[in-house]
Amino acid sequence: MERTAVLNVVGLTSRLIGGATPRIREFLERSQFARIEPVLPAVTCTAQSTYLTGKLPRDHGVVANGWYDREYAEHRFWKQPNQLVKGEKLWEMLRREDPGFTCAKLFWWFNMYSSADYAVTPRPLYPADGRKVFDVHTQPMGMREKIKKDLGAFPFRNFWGPGSDIKSSVWIAEAAKWVEEKHWPSLSLVYLPHLDYNLQRVGLDWDRIRPDLNQIDTVVGDLIRFYEHRNIRVVLLSEYGITDVDRPVHLNRVFREKGWISIKDELGRDQIDLGGSKAFAIADHQLAHVYVEDPAMIPEVRAVLEATPGVEKVLAKTEKYYAGLDHERAGDLVAVADGRSWFTYYFWMNDARAPDYARCVDIHRKCGYDPVELFLDPKLRFPKLKVAGKLARKMLGFRMLMDVIPLDASLVKGSHGRVPEDTADWPVLIGDFDQLPRSGVVAANDVMTHLYRLCARRQGYEGVAL
Repeated sequence: MERTAVLNVVGLTSRLIGGATPRIREFLERSQFARIEPVLPAVTCTAQSTYLTGKLPRDHGVVANGWYDREYAEHRFWKQPNQLVKGEKLWEMLRREDPGFTCAKLFWWFNMYSSADYAVTPRPLYPADGRKVFDVHTQPMGMREKIKKDLGAFPFRNFWGPGSDIKSSVWIAEAAKWVEEKHWPSLSLVYLPHLDYNLQRVGLDWDRIRPDLNQIDTVVGDLIRFYEHRNIRVVLLSEYGITDVDRPVHLNRVFREKGWISIKDELGRDQIDLGGSKAFAIADHQLAHVYVEDPAMIPEVRAVLEATPGVEKVLAKTEKYYAGLDHERAGDLVAVADGRSWFTYYFWMNDARAPDYARCVDIHRKCGYDPVELFLDPKLRFPKLKVAGKLARKMLGFRMLMDVIPLDASLVKGSHGRVPEDTADWPVLIGDFDQLPRSGVVAANDVMTHLYRLCARRQGYEGVAL
């Protein structure tokens, strides 16, 4: 019985496949290939949810990597429960046809408490004394200590932050092999994030990203050989393409100047009070969900957005419907950046008043995605020595603040989230498919159908009509 492995090579586009990626190029040349028309927004959580349900955000509910919870009057970013994704998942559909069908999810998002049989996902521990202990969460729970014993601790500092590099993708690839050798899943979903890092740091600077392409090509090539040696069919796909940017847009500062943002003084620093604000943005790369307290203000807020440099278009009720974003979690308005711009979450007007977490890697506390977390503050003298000193104090049990992240959004040179005009910057779908469109383009919400048919064919049954 033939099985399937889907390797999610984050940021991979046809533009990047070439001399620097000989193993991926060789796989493409003997496979079927299509570009994926990105879902809006073209970000991790939305794209993955669309791929695994075949639904648009209006139906699965994942309108971004994070959104504003109107009931709690709080933002929710990078949450993990799979219950947040509505709709039947790919492996659940396949299991209806074959009760013995099993699925392993390696670092795909919304990976906690799902119906997947095997899962490994990043999950720090937060003891009551204020520490943050890096760890993973697994399903079944007992697998956690076994996989760490065999592979060592997951290199969390290499997964996100200034130290992000190939080590995290290597560990995930080894974890995928470990799960395969121990459990033989029918479907393996493997997330390889490496290209995400420097493409956001430096953009499409070929001299600087060529080593990253070489590194991920080695990891992917090794996994392809591993799976094919075990007669497992391999699929490569990606979620989005990253393009060059040079203009950060601070929507919350624009709203603050209009008097719409409520600010609370917390120990001498500014803190945004979302529940008390008249209008605010939850920023996520090149898309921002804008929530407006009084519906009568929506036309005024829209006019301000449309007049803001870097905003290409604004989606209101009708436009959200046609974009598939008409869900209760979405903003009353959705701002989409132009090709050279991206949205920050910044709401302070003076860096001296920025909240303490702004200078830290703190993906949950910030009311938006912050790619500046990929940088060490260039103003720091001997930054690595400073980090080492802080870690030493932490090891000794002292309180410390890892405030080493800059507040200069202009450092970011690559972003995603909008639909790029050039299809060479669209994500890719590569594998042994029977039928891909003659146009060479697959809609994001059709990816699930192609994966389903491939898995069903490989399992030796026809599957249900989709």
